[in-house]
Amino acid sequence: MDILVRPVETLPPWGSSLWVESVSQHLGGNGALTAYTLAKLGAPARLCGLVGEDAFGRYALEKLRSAGVDVSEVFLESGSQTATTVGLINQRAERLFLHLRGASRNLRPEQIQFDACGVRGLFYFHLGSFFHMPAIREGGAALLKRARSAGLVTSVDTMWDGAGRWMADFAALCPWIDLLFVNQDEARMMAGSSEPSRVGEFFRRLGAGIVILKMAGEGCAIAAAGGQFAVPAYDVTAVDTTGAGDCFCGGFLAGLGLGFSLPEAARLANAVAALSIQQTGGAEGVANLAETMAWMARAPVRKGNTCCITPRHLPR
Repeated sequence: MDILVRPVETLPPWGSSLWVESVSQHLGGNGALTAYTLAKLGAPARLCGLVGEDAFGRYALEKLRSAGVDVSEVFLESGSQTATTVGLINQRAERLFLHLRGASRNLRPEQIQFDACGVRGLFYFHLGSFFHMPAIREGGAALLKRARSAGLVTSVDTMWDGAGRWMADFAALCPWIDLLFVNQDEARMMAGSSEPSRVGEFFRRLGAGIVILKMAGEGCAIAAAGGQFAVPAYDVTAVDTTGAGDCFCGGFLAGLGLGFSLPEAARLANAVAALSIQQTGGAEGVANLAETMAWMARAPVRKGNTCCITPRHLPR
């Protein structure tokens, strides 16, 4: 659950009060927002995770079901709160998060199953919030290996490492990642650079397949076997960037599932993220595929060069 407060430019001293214009409640969670986006775009999406037996958990599950997400593998954990983030957002749409990991931190690799019946009709396994879940952090490489063995294409969205261990824990995952999503702040911590070619080279040298660098208002850059290219962002005014990266992942994966080339999937992902940041709350601006494609046909693109390569299609 995301509880978003805006605008907040400075924090007041302890013991005082600050008047704000908006306090609102929204679906949150990296995997949840990616699954929600996939389902809204018409892709079959199943989410595995944990929520508490509380009002926040019930709200999140209902929001996911409303988009068509299969939540049969979202388990209720008695005695735990649903993971919750309080986001403070300023006038520039920048945010500061106060995060309670809650039930999500207790998810274990063995709770995620890849039996033949369970993965029928699915093509991708996407791992979000790797750094937020201790057991997944420890067993992440084996989890991705199992997904690969089940015939699934693997993708990972790195997220921020509050423990500060970064590559000490993440390097083992790279040989088992087909698509890696990372933003510029995370790239600086992991690869020592946010420059697209260096980021792509760093992770591909460690074994990752396709590296997608999320560059916020600059769009995204992709490094693949055939070369590198960039896709500029759409020119919109940001209200709230919370969850935009998760929606981007959902858009990118949905595009690949529809048979889009890598540049086409990147453009769809940029559009989904652009629609998301124009409203408060990560999921609120996500539209269906027809609405998104219609918006893309008329929306302005920020200045930037798109350097195309011969894209490698992933298995579907």
